Amino acid sequence: MAALPPASNVPAFSRDEDLHAYREMLLIRRFEEKAGQLYGMGLIGGFCHLYIGQEAVVIGVQMASKDGDQVITGYRDHGHMLACGMEPKGVMAELTGRKGGYSRGKGGSMHMFSREKNFYGGHGIVGAQVSLGTGLGFANKYRGDGAVSLTYMGDGAANQGQVYESFNMAQLWKLPVVYVIENNRYAMGTSVSRASAQTDFSKRGVSFGIPGEQVDGMDVRAVREAATRAIAHARDGEGPYILEMQTYRYRGHSMSDPAKYRTKDEVARMREESDPIEQVRKRLLGAHKVPEDEIKAVDAKVRAIVNESADFATSDPEPDPSELWTDILL
Repeated sequence: MAALPPASNVPAFSRDEDLHAYREMLLIRRFEEKAGQLYGMGLIGGFCHLYIGQEAVVIGVQMASKDGDQVITGYRDHGHMLACGMEPKGVMAELTGRKGGYSRGKGGSMHMFSREKNFYGGHGIVGAQVSLGTGLGFANKYRGDGAVSLTYMGDGAANQGQVYESFNMAQLWKLPVVYVIENNRYAMGTSVSRASAQTDFSKRGVSFGIPGEQVDGMDVRAVREAATRAIAHARDGEGPYILEMQTYRYRGHSMSDPAKYRTKDEVARMREESDPIEQVRKRLLGAHKVPEDEIKAVDAKVRAIVNESADFATSDPEPDPSELWTDILL
């Protein structure tokens, strides 16, 4: 497994910035842990892909974005929804198939959407969101609204043909799109070294003239710094930009994946040495001199929010059968 890029020359966060990043990443972590518990209890059915370990990517990018920028991603999407400001109760209720969910209980884990929060969905077809995210960029340029499409994909999706068609179109028309490749090393369960001829995903746009860079996706500061530069490039009319976020997921590809393709020691080492939340916690206690009681208060508040969302998601009624006939396009 390749080493993460060095974190040297990464701009420091202020106390408030680190507190914000800590709270937002912790919300995703605790939410996903609770979702895993509910799945194990049989309260969440179908597929469920958890984001545990990758929290710094979406939070760092969101810290660099502006109101009006859009987010679109694949099926490992709960963290992106929360980062966009979607209500935890609505997200969790969708996981349990209740009418209070964002898709009224009909979309489940992989298919949620919020026009209000500019979240254009988690998508179950591998790589499908890249074409759609490029279309969002086209719409932004057509309208001249200054918005940027933040289009996420995994390392496995980066090998899809439609991704390269999208790259070509985006660069040809100088569309305001930032392609964020979340390289968690294993796609569905195969190491990138066995599945990809070019394992430096930041170079995937070279033949189209798209600039790219590798980023330590476990360090929220490095993510925000790189995302700020990439988003400015796209917003200024210079065309698309590729960010390869070198990150790591602690759980399997989905809840049904035993993840036997890697060792427990490898996962434990990543948790111990590179955990994105623990990095921030150490800075808060050390450099920022934040009292431990204040950090514990943040933890308690986050747990309360997540517990409330779980209570709602297990008590809210299921959709009326009449919902079977709504939102059908012929």
